[in-house]
Amino acid sequence: MSFSIQTNVNAMVAQENLRVNSEFQSRTIQRLTSGYRINSSSDDAAGLAVANQFRSSTMELTQGVRNANDGISQLQIMDGGLTNISNILDRLKTLATQSASNTFTGDRGTLNNEYQALLTEVNRQADNIGLGANNSSNIRQLGVYIGGGQDANTNSTVNVDLTGSGVDATSLGLAQTSVLTNAAVQVGAAPASVVVAGDTATFDIQTTSGNHTVVINGKAGDTLQGQINQLNAGMQSLGITASLDQTGNLQFVSANAFSVSGVAAGAGGAPNLVDTTAETANNTGLNNVNYTTQAGGGNHLKITVGGTSVVATLTNPAAPTSVDIDSINSALKASGVTSVSAVLDQTGTGTISFQGSANFSVSDDHGVSGTYAGLTNSSPAAAGGNPSVAINAITAAIKSLGTTQGKVGTGENAINYAINLAKSQISNFAAAESQIRDADVAAEAANLTKAQVLQQSSIAAMAQANSAPQAVLKLLQ
Repeated sequence: MSFSIQTNVNAMVAQENLRVNSEFQSRTIQRLTSGYRINSSSDDAAGLAVANQFRSSTMELTQGVRNANDGISQLQIMDGGLTNISNILDRLKTLATQSASNTFTGDRGTLNNEYQALLTEVNRQADNIGLGANNSSNIRQLGVYIGGGQDANTNSTVNVDLTGSGVDATSLGLAQTSVLTNAAVQVGAAPASVVVAGDTATFDIQTTSGNHTVVINGKAGDTLQGQINQLNAGMQSLGITASLDQTGNLQFVSANAFSVSGVAAGAGGAPNLVDTTAETANNTGLNNVNYTTQAGGGNHLKITVGGTSVVATLTNPAAPTSVDIDSINSALKASGVTSVSAVLDQTGTGTISFQGSANFSVSDDHGVSGTYAGLTNSSPAAAGGNPSVAINAITAAIKSLGTTQGKVGTGENAINYAINLAKSQISNFAAAESQIRDADVAAEAANLTKAQVLQQSSIAAMAQANSAPQAVLKLLQ
């Protein structure tokens, strides 16, 4: 090896090694102080990409757990409200059972006042928890996004479907029920069954306000109680409630006068809600007199309630219309009689049904004005009592409420299971990211010692290399 003053190769080698060792020491110090093995893309580009994906999944699931807890809170609000409504149903059934006994000698009106107030409270609480008829701001299809699936649309959301799970009085089949002694009217001789898909059941209902039609169109997946709820929704403004009696027959009840005709159009001929033939009935829960009009024109009817007699004239005695009904009811109201009403009778052509909460009589002049005779074709006025209609409706409501409670409880459990999985995934993703991104402190501490020794050695070697050319001066002495 030749001596050279111009080029000190050993110093250059020592300088390069010093640079490398200094970078090694700097990188080791950075890892120890940051706690990360990867502090920049140059440290491990491929590992950084994988670690970032794990970190992103962890962040998604962490927020997903918060979403899930919010969803559980919403369902718990519903659950608490449903429990309270269940307690109200218990009280409603107690009142109805008390009124149903013939030994009850108190005022059923007082019982019914509390009963109706509780129905109003059921509606209020159902609205408050988002399962009522008047609260459209709360959605009933809860989709709780948690994450952890293949993508945002696959296995990342827990769905709780509460559509069709209303718990207001109408949805529970309790609207217009009461504990007053109004007998139920059975329509159809056979137990009711669901209107199958493609079939219909039509109900023509006469009240003092005129004719009303409610049509139930059978759809796939319908239940019998669900279709009865639809029927009740259609009759809500009429003050009439439909339910099933103990033998499964369809029945109607109301404190108001009505006449109902039900026809089922079944393609297969099987009964559904009502028989395939027309089934008709009047509200026999009130005092009831049927009057068949007489041909010949000019019939006058006299309705006597207590000491008050009201005379009404039929414009079409052979086939009375809503005009005649309006004329009769207007005459009654003009005389201050509100306890008796007239409706068109669906049980026979040309028949008027007089119904009332008070005892009354009806006579006519058969075309001869002023001469009134007793009606030979009238049924005797008789009032019945059957608060069991309310009991049956409450029993069905308890079952319907239980179904909704089951959906809410199932949703709570499903979200809780999803939270458990998400927390497990968070732990596993964080551990996987740590394996890639985090620094091995023990190894890096050893590396720091190594780097310091190498750096000091490099500096010492560089000093020796820098002093080596001075030996050339010996040659010049």
